Amino acid sequence: MCAAVVGHHRGVAGVDLVDETFIVAQPAVLADIVADPQRWAQWWPDLNLAVFMDRGILGQRWSMTGALVGSLEIWIEPVADGCIVHHYLRGEPSADGRIPDPWPDTPAGWRRAAAERARRAKAWKRSIWALKRDLEGDRPAGAAPEWSTATDAPAPPQ
Repeated sequence: MCAAVVGHHRGVAGVDLVDETFIVAQPAVLADIVADPQRWAQWWPDLNLAVFMDRGILGQRWSMTGALVGSLEIWIEPVADGCIVHHYLRGEPSADGRIPDPWPDTPAGWRRAAAERARRAKAWKRSIWALKRDLEGDRPAGAAPEWSTATDAPAPPQ
């Protein structure tokens, strides 16, 4: 029996990442951070972003050029005493920073795409976990957030 070789599907971007991280913070705090272009330069130094949808406290969507051409999104979903930060990055490599230049549909191209996905996934996790650490501080898991008060704390389960 021979194993089939599965190639890159042309309908899927060479870099197609999805990540979700829970952070105990108010949505407005996260939205202000996500809307800050200085953060973009820290998180994605080789990408140029242009906002095409400002969703307020729910996040932002960008068109991106630079090392990758495509789209990027952060969606902030309020949950319990914090938010899930959803991160979506979809792009193709670009030699000139503007026009997609996909990796070849060959084993070597697949390896290059996989290596780039892994590199970007690790870089994003380092960034979002640093933000989580900065916002949550030394708060033990399950403890009420510092900004919580008796009037805005979630109701106990029934």
